[in-house]
Amino acid sequence: MTEFAKILLFLIAACIFVGIGYMANFLLAPNRPNPEKNSSYECGEEALDQGAIQFNLRFYIIGLIFLIFEVEILFLFPWATVFAEKELIEANSSWGWFALAEALLFVAVLALGLAYVWRKGGLEWVKTEAVPLNREIGLPEIQYEKVNQKYS
Repeated sequence: MTEFAKILLFLIAACIFVGIGYMANFLLAPNRPNPEKNSSYECGEEALDQGAIQFNLRFYIIGLIFLIFEVEILFLFPWATVFAEKELIEANSSWGWFALAEALLFVAVLALGLAYVWRKGGLEWVKTEAVPLNREIGLPEIQYEKVNQKYS
């Protein structure tokens, strides 16, 4: 029996095992729905409104920026522990400079991304009001009134 056949048998056995579990649940579990069970539960309080609310997308953007810098720390910590070994630096003196340049390049790319987001206004919590464009087409007001009367 080849290795692929063993994997296939394992997957088939896993599907059968999961199917047996679902079938046992379907046959043995009681199904008694009532309004109390079907209501949404939120920290012991009755839900007052629908779950869908207006959510400010700036929370999402700030969360993504936070996540990016958290991942930066996760990447820099192992880098610092590996490249700080004295044996590596003593064996090759250019190793330390290479490690420093590599880290500075990584941080510079992230700083460039932060500067871009900052410049585009992604970090501003209160956005300025949008100014409507003033487009002068040159049509007389009577034309606008005819169109508005036609479609009202």
